[in-house]
Amino acid sequence: MIDLRSELRDSPLMLILRGIEPGRAVAIARRAWTAGVGLVEVPLQSEQDAEVLELLVQAGADLGRAVGAGTVVTTDIAARARDAGAQFTVAPGVDPDVVEASHRWGMTHLPGVGSGTDIQQAARLGCSMVKVFPAAALGASWVRAMRGPFPGIGMVATGGMSSQNARAFLDAGADAVAVGAALEDPAELAALTDLLSPRSRPETGRNIR
Repeated sequence: MIDLRSELRDSPLMLILRGIEPGRAVAIARRAWTAGVGLVEVPLQSEQDAEVLELLVQAGADLGRAVGAGTVVTTDIAARARDAGAQFTVAPGVDPDVVEASHRWGMTHLPGVGSGTDIQQAARLGCSMVKVFPAAALGASWVRAMRGPFPGIGMVATGGMSSQNARAFLDAGADAVAVGAALEDPAELAALTDLLSPRSRPETGRNIR
């Protein structure tokens, strides 16, 4: 299984491509990869999404980029992700069955958390990284507070992320931010990749490891 934290260390930005037709999705992903985006996620909510996932897995393999499946809320969807070649799965919550199935099929799982209890459960199930969701509603201060009791758990801030608030979450301790529709705007993509590039991130205080 891939180490998501390592994948996001140099490029702490994940792209979420939800409900986008195949050709356009590939074009957006290629542009994002060229700009330095580390990971791409395709939420599986329709047959077209599965097609997009397969295409992006193939395109990502050529560039050495990992592609995963999102909104994996059942083991059946996890199986679809496996069949499409996903390297990781993402969910809005913590489901032991989904975690077990993903890991059994060789896919790293990123469960959604919104409380300390969620993080504890995710860690107990073998997840070393979690999806803070919905991050904008929880706030950067929530991430900072959770860093104290859970210094060894990686966090990806997801939900309402943009170039306007990404830095606040990274400074609070998030390892990365995940952005959806905002990255379809080339100007927003440029702003985020510049904001999150190694040269622009502070050397200290970003997070507790």
